[in-house]
Amino acid sequence: MKEYFNRIPRICYEGRQSKNPLAFKYYDRDKIVGGKTMKEQLRFAMCWWHTLCSEGADMFGVGTSDKRFGTAGGMELAKAKVYAGFELMDKLGIEYFCFHDRDIAPEGDTIAESNRNLDEIAGLISEQMKKYKIKCLWGTANLFGNPRYMHGAGTAPNADVFAFAAAQVKKALELTVRFGGEGYVFWGGREGYETLLNTDMGFELDNMARLMHMAVDYADKIGFKGDFYIEPKPKEPTKHQYDFDAATTIGFLRKYGLDKRFKLNIEANHATLAGHSFQHELRVAAINGMFGSIDANQGDTLLGWDTDQFPTDIYSAALAMYEVIKAGGFTKGGLNFDSKQRRGSFEQEDVVIAHIAGMDTFALALELAFKLIEDGRIDAFLAERYASWRGGIGKSILEGRESLETLADYAAALGEVRSNRSGRQEYLESVFNQVMLNM
Repeated sequence: MKEYFNRIPRICYEGRQSKNPLAFKYYDRDKIVGGKTMKEQLRFAMCWWHTLCSEGADMFGVGTSDKRFGTAGGMELAKAKVYAGFELMDKLGIEYFCFHDRDIAPEGDTIAESNRNLDEIAGLISEQMKKYKIKCLWGTANLFGNPRYMHGAGTAPNADVFAFAAAQVKKALELTVRFGGEGYVFWGGREGYETLLNTDMGFELDNMARLMHMAVDYADKIGFKGDFYIEPKPKEPTKHQYDFDAATTIGFLRKYGLDKRFKLNIEANHATLAGHSFQHELRVAAINGMFGSIDANQGDTLLGWDTDQFPTDIYSAALAMYEVIKAGGFTKGGLNFDSKQRRGSFEQEDVVIAHIAGMDTFALALELAFKLIEDGRIDAFLAERYASWRGGIGKSILEGRESLETLADYAAALGEVRSNRSGRQEYLESVFNQVMLNM
């Protein structure tokens, strides 16, 4: 069989002193961290769309990477991507993949033709999954690329477009079940608006919820046992996406009675586009019982769009893993590299080196997060900071024994609050740095 990454060896762990670009420095897949192996804690996944499809094109220029894999395109290319993708995952030791329907097979002139293409490629993917013992983390449908979705899919003003989107979701769910996928993601794509002058926002949100309820109902019929996710994003391609951030998305899910079936797939770059930190979005999801999975990437703080860079920021990744651990870790979710190497990094080795960098980043972040928890100083500080709620008036408030009247009397007798203490942000950040530098 043809080897697509023929210049790439199997990537092994060589330790932090290694200078070999084609080796892991921190990701030791079978090392026990927090009672599980690194591979079990991190659950890395390759994204089909960037890794196998993205050629580095942008609005100012055509692609710089050759992703034709020696084919002329069409179904021949789709099959080559399957072989290339599983070869790459095998060499990197990645055990999961994520996909859109249109990533894995070309769209036909009709729904029937598109579905035949998908079924043909799905058979090949299933064979490779069995051969390499690689699993599907989650699947989804591309409801944004085709011109028919110019005004949205589930939120389209045209009922025919809504019906077409429903057909795609149906098939994508069937594929996800066929692959044993552990999740299914709704990403807004073009579910948003450019101007409210031509938008019935309430009607569009109602319809988006209708599509999701239909998906849940059909998934139950075909035996889907995974989690449903929404992936928040504030903008791009529309000016204002309906799934703006974690809090907005949670409010939507609760309003429409979807909160018991959906969790959130949090992306780092989307968090920063919304004006939040990655850690913040994970915390919001977790405290609402909706933390599910992660698209592992990062943005450029000097750029105002979704750059989808491979994650190399240890500080941000460690704080993210701190939240994941505190939330109980991944169950059916994982770390999907929704990331692409920079346009100027166009050689075959670059996609491998980029994945190594991302995997090493989160491996180190995992260890750092556990050490931060084991160090105990942050938890101890938090316990002390909120100590007034464990006794006295604080405990009485929490037990529901106080009212505005009784608290007004208490405050009057108190005179002035003299018990505030420093938040010690600089101290806590220095603790983080100390733990990190002592790794």
